[in-house]
Amino acid sequence: MKRSPKDTEESGRRISRRALILGGTQAVFVTALALRMRHLQVTQADEFRLLAEENRINIRLIPPARGLVYDRVGHIVAENEQNYRIVVVREDAGDPEEALARLTRLVPLDEDTIERAIREIERHSPFVPVTIADRMRWEDVARVAVNAPVLPGISPEVGLSRFYPLGPDFAHVVGYVGPVSDYDLSQIEDPDPLLQIPRFQIGKTGIEAKHEERLRGKAGTRRIEVNAAGRVIRELDRIEGQPGSDLQLTVDAGLQNFIRARLGEESAAAVVMDLAEGDLLAIASSPSFDPNKFVRGISVPDYRALTETPYRPLSNKTVQGAYPPGSTFKMITALAALEAGEVTADETVWCPGFLKLGTRRFHCWKRGGHGHMDLFESLQQSCDVYYYDIAQRVGIDRIAEMARKLGLGEAHDLPLSAVGEGLVPDRAWKRARYGEEWRIGDTLNAAIGQGYVLATPLQLAVMSARIATGRAIVPRLVKSIDGVEQPPVPGGPLDVNPANLARIRRAMDAVVNTRRGTAWGSRVVAAEMAMAGKTGTSQVRNITAAERAAGVFRNEDLPWERRDHALFVAYAPTEAPRIAVAVVVEHGGGGSSAAAPIARDITLRALYGDVPPLSAYPERDRWKIDERMRGLDLRDPGGPPASGRSRA
Repeated sequence: MKRSPKDTEESGRRISRRALILGGTQAVFVTALALRMRHLQVTQADEFRLLAEENRINIRLIPPARGLVYDRVGHIVAENEQNYRIVVVREDAGDPEEALARLTRLVPLDEDTIERAIREIERHSPFVPVTIADRMRWEDVARVAVNAPVLPGISPEVGLSRFYPLGPDFAHVVGYVGPVSDYDLSQIEDPDPLLQIPRFQIGKTGIEAKHEERLRGKAGTRRIEVNAAGRVIRELDRIEGQPGSDLQLTVDAGLQNFIRARLGEESAAAVVMDLAEGDLLAIASSPSFDPNKFVRGISVPDYRALTETPYRPLSNKTVQGAYPPGSTFKMITALAALEAGEVTADETVWCPGFLKLGTRRFHCWKRGGHGHMDLFESLQQSCDVYYYDIAQRVGIDRIAEMARKLGLGEAHDLPLSAVGEGLVPDRAWKRARYGEEWRIGDTLNAAIGQGYVLATPLQLAVMSARIATGRAIVPRLVKSIDGVEQPPVPGGPLDVNPANLARIRRAMDAVVNTRRGTAWGSRVVAAEMAMAGKTGTSQVRNITAAERAAGVFRNEDLPWERRDHALFVAYAPTEAPRIAVAVVVEHGGGGSSAAAPIARDITLRALYGDVPPLSAYPERDRWKIDERMRGLDLRDPGGPPASGRSRA
């Protein structure tokens, strides 16, 4: 079929357009190829020339500066210090044993260091720098630098290492850092490349561990030129990393140091809470340890000394220690009974020294009994029988509900290691745990803080704070991150009748400030600083009927591990509470004799902001207290508060 001239003309136009598009595309491709070739041949000519001459360009990570940690007023509690170290890259150094043998001719290295370095070199990729030794003297580092041409793959470096200037004071709070282990890597789903650097340090416990990612920062990189022998020729470029965030804690370093000194070598714990926002002003566990030893590599004898003592210095007793709260729990039982309407403030219970339940006797701590007791007197004099009686009426479930309302049985959300939740038992718990029904005897034991009930010192401080304020105060440990205030959790109303709380507070005041109170000997005579509190003594052993008949052994006549725990909780000042305090002394004996005097000193130190004046104490005790205060190993937390952002 013959095509018309019009069709022929149209076909020609289409062919011309296609040719134009195809030609344009080819021209763009050729132009891009030409530009790329020019970039490779001209712009990057020097770099490829280096490669052609058997030089190499290595990219290495730059560890970021770890974030600093401050106390509430700006004293530094975790910082970084310069650290000279020697590293080796196996890919450049060749045979590790031969390379280390050359190095030992210049720098003294013991056999353990050499063996550990060889193990680490063999475990890691050939291009990863491995630290042979750190914390080197400047003279040794300079000697290695001068002899770099004969030490291929070995080079000195200057880095940062963690240092804790206040040592044991913050060991359980801030924690410490240590080298990344295989276990650490196994717990991380997508590990940061930084963690692959041999001996790179991460947080192991406390704040250091819980805020690891914030404190670690982001790595930088540097490109270096090395020759065929592995010697660094020059640094081509560097991209600095992002330093870790700085943290400010709510803890006061001066108060923390005072408490640690006051607890001495006792196996004990103390917590101080601010009642305005729930800030933890101090959270101290004793005995403590020097976290710097873990950073530098703790020796076997030092580590064995920490793990083989029954005082457990590595354990943070403030949140990990779970103790029967003893008579400090009686406020909970009393509040549960008042709220349930099972008892009135004026109702009395007869205490002959025991309560008989079936064939069993539940004894009061006072062998001859207290006689008639109402609620006020029962707390003032800590009568056990009163609480045995009212607990049968109120029942364990309502007691447990009140305990949880006051902060027990809950692992409070703090960035500390292994925060315990204690134990608030009830019927459902025993059925699930033991497959048994709850018995009335269990209720009687729980009513005085014995039996299954367990609480941490932190929980006891929270309980005191909530009783003192009538608010559900939540503890806070981190005040700010990089200068940004971390808002406290608002403490809403406690959902407890204010009149009932007032009755409990009045009785706690009487515990300390009346002659019949169990803590009268630890009162504060400065009226504006007076404290209210409650003593507690919790048994850790069973007292047999034969022992009761013959006379219960005194704590001082028993081995340390069989003595009672001593407890004391308090708030102050009584008229306008500002702080709450909890003290537990493991196997310390009586709460009134062992824990209350410590709590008084801590309370006054927190309120005065310095070593308490003798005028705050009863006159007859001042000479003894003066002697004790003079004997405390107190230290300045670092002079004036730190300012700025120093990372070296």
